[in-house]
Amino acid sequence: MVAVAVACARGPRPPYIRPAGTSDGLAIWIVDGTLIRDSLDIEYSNFGQHYAFEFIPRNELWLDREAAPDEQKFFVDHLLLERSLMERGVPYDSALEIADRREIAERDSAGDVAKIRGEDGMPDPERVHISRWRTLASGLTVWIVDGRLVRSGFDADFTEGGHDHVYEFVPPEEVWIDNDVVTDERPFVLYHELHERNLMVNAWTYDSAHADADRFELYYRHHPNQLHAALEHEGWQ
Repeated sequence: MVAVAVACARGPRPPYIRPAGTSDGLAIWIVDGTLIRDSLDIEYSNFGQHYAFEFIPRNELWLDREAAPDEQKFFVDHLLLERSLMERGVPYDSALEIADRREIAERDSAGDVAKIRGEDGMPDPERVHISRWRTLASGLTVWIVDGRLVRSGFDADFTEGGHDHVYEFVPPEEVWIDNDVVTDERPFVLYHELHERNLMVNAWTYDSAHADADRFELYYRHHPNQLHAALEHEGWQ
């Protein structure tokens, strides 16, 4: 409880933003995910717990600040189950799959899937579109999408962004940016998705393209004055 006690005594400190309650004896914190991705782990996404991210104290659950904070209950319930399983020795991939199943059931019960169901009864990707960010000269369209509905109707592990060469539910020639990503961070996520997709179009595997996109994204997070030119190089004109 040391980390939480210090944070409460001195006020929130990076990456802590504010406390969000407790559950099963664990302190829940809203944290600055941008700072975590910049300085600790670029793979940190919407939430985390100690057994998946060692830098998170054992007795804490971390939730990234969201531009649209309406999924906290899903995330906390997921984390509690995932953490409990991993604490008992279940490998991360298995714990994630089990927690995902429970999370998906909760999302379905909340009525999310019904909101995007098409006439054929299946989730319709067009119904998660919020606004078109830009259509590039290549014909590629970048959409801001409703991340909650994407996670509820298509993939609970969708986070930050994605494109048609990774997710089969993303229509051809589309890149999706999660509306939960705070505005200041969206250009870095955009760069990642464009760079990764361009590599995969040129026959790179997903793992290799993702690792390369992570490497350059982290570089531009620390050199933001170079990001505009980098985006133009990826076709953002």
